[in-house]
This record gives sequence, structure tokens and C-alpha cells, in this order.
Amino acid sequence: MVLEEGEFEPEYEPLIPLEEYLAAGVHIGTQQKTKDMLPFIYRVRTDGLYVLDVQATDTRIRAAAKLLARYEPSSILVVSVRQYGHHPVRMFAKVIGARAIVGRFMPGTLTNPEFENYMEPDILVATDPAGDSQAISEAVDVGIPVVALCDTNNLVSNVDLVIPTNNKGRKALALIYWLLAREVAKERGIPFSHRPEDFEPEV
Repeated sequence: MVLEEGEFEPEYEPLIPLEEYLAAGVHIGTQQKTKDMLPFIYRVRTDGLYVLDVQATDTRIRAAAKLLARYEPSSILVVSVRQYGHHPVRMFAKVIGARAIVGRFMPGTLTNPEFENYMEPDILVATDPAGDSQAISEAVDVGIPVVALCDTNNLVSNVDLVIPTNNKGRKALALIYWLLAREVAKERGIPFSHRPEDFEPEV
């Protein structure tokens, strides 16, 4: 386990220094927890906020990148209803060649071939299982895997691969999508020269 102010387990080499995760607030959860997310929660703070295990976040980013790298980039769909996720999602899609839908996810996008913007992705990446529930529900209906950024208060029954993280903070979302893009690019041998700031939405 990882202490909020502490270190990763001995001999564990994180993707970035612990301080960078902490500075972005990736570990700061909500004041609610679900049974689904208990394995990823490190402790509860005196102010009632649950703190996520950053090492779990780090290992899940690696796993998600390896999984996504196996798919044709254009068959990956990334979604975010949450406003702070719009820019990071667009940047992620642009960098690796995926498709992005930000804002409202129109019902039938994955399930109704008659729908004007119908698409058939092979895998879905969601920013928040609560906000992106329509997209996740349709992904389940058509039988494609779901990767999702999950906070302490999320239900993850329809998520195949959980990335435990603060999925509400501007800097946290930027850092997670930057890391995910960087690692997918590395797995696929795509050049990558972006900085986390490039993924940050304007305030």
C-alpha cells in the first residue's frame, strides 16, 4: 500500500514520481465509498475524504495501456460527459488516433444502426461510470469491454478494467489521460512529445 505522503512499495518503479501524482490530486477521492471501490481505497482522512492507493492507479494505467494498445486506434472510443474531461479526452483521442465523444452521449450511438452517428467501436474508455452510464450501458449491450476512470463513490459492475483515480479534478483528469496516452503510444511505438499541461483544460 502507499501512504498519501509516503512512498511506493520498495523496488516498485512508478511511471512518474509519487509527488506528481499527489500534486495533481489523483489520490483524493470523495466522502462516499462503494463496496466496489474498497480494494482501491488506502485510508480515510480526518475531513472524511477517502484516499485512493496511488500504486493501484499506477499499475492499472499500465494494464489499461497494454490492453488499449492491442486495438486498432480508430476502434477505441473515449467518452466524457464531465466537462473537465472534454479536453483531456479529445487530446487522448488525437494523440493515439482514437475517437472521442464529449458532452451528452446520444442514446443509440452504439446500438441503433439507423442512427446518423452510429458507430461500432471495439472498446470503450469512460471518464466516469456515473456520468457516462449511457455509453457504458450500450457498450455492455453490444458486448465490448469497458475501461473506466473510477472514483471512490463509483459503482463498477459494468466496468472490465478499473483505473482508480479522482475523476472530477481538472489536473487529475489531465494527468491520467496524459499518462494513458503516453503509455499507449509507447506500447505502439508512436512518437509522443506532449506534456501533462497540454491535456489540461482551461479554467
